[in-house]
Amino acid sequence: MRKTLLLSLSFSLGLLLFSISHIPAPSVPTTAEKTIRYQTHNLPSSIVHTLLIPTQSHTVTLAVSPQLDTLENFAKKYGAIAVLNAGFFDPINRKTTSYVTQQSKLVADPRLNERLVNNPDLIPHMDRILNRSEFRRYLCGKDWRYDLALHNEAIPQNCTLIDAVGGGPRLLPELTAQKEAFITTDPHRGSRDALGSRQLNARTAVGITRDGNIIWVMAAQKPNTNPSGMSLPELAEFMQNLGVEAAINLDGGSSSALYYQGKAFSGKIDSKGKQIQRPVKSVLLVKNK
Repeated sequence: MRKTLLLSLSFSLGLLLFSISHIPAPSVPTTAEKTIRYQTHNLPSSIVHTLLIPTQSHTVTLAVSPQLDTLENFAKKYGAIAVLNAGFFDPINRKTTSYVTQQSKLVADPRLNERLVNNPDLIPHMDRILNRSEFRRYLCGKDWRYDLALHNEAIPQNCTLIDAVGGGPRLLPELTAQKEAFITTDPHRGSRDALGSRQLNARTAVGITRDGNIIWVMAAQKPNTNPSGMSLPELAEFMQNLGVEAAINLDGGSSSALYYQGKAFSGKIDSKGKQIQRPVKSVLLVKNK
């Protein structure tokens, strides 16, 4: 009996150690660090690119293009160290479906996208669609601050909103796909999941750590693996394992892409395993302070 119990305990401990060894090790820069850290995580169903950005030494801002553009062109135009695809847009009319605020001015307004606001399937949910999560940069006195908030949430007292780009849903501290109308149920039209939340796909996300540093995540599909990518719950869990406290999903699928040190990584692949590069409407940028 005692021998059986010891064997059972030993087996359980082995499983625990195996599980811990397969969780991505937290790699969050402390407030004292000044160097960007780029990493790749080779997971069974995806190759995940992460960028840990110390806000003490770097600024995360954004850019939007009147026409769709590549991440390489955004990097050249703005002299950026790194670029990440950001807000949603309609690939047919190329108009934004996310709010974008740049230098305190609204520069992209989804209410002007007739294919969005006049869509009969979406009209019942439009209030929530136009109040989705966004990544924000404030100037509070002399200090810069990053935050995640719903579009209609108030700006903190004594702060000015400088930049914001919409995405959604919120990933951490909880997944809010239904609250933000990415998942909807209609008695006449049935259920709708705009992002295929529980399906594997290329994904992009941005998060904030307890120290106020920024983490970018781009989960790419994996050649010779079908299906591949990440679901939104898996993306949230992955970011939590990296030490992220607050995170939102950004545009994914064929839009998912990360540019760093002169090289662009695309998230979506075709049937032959070749990366699909699609120009995008808006991006996040990293610059030196």
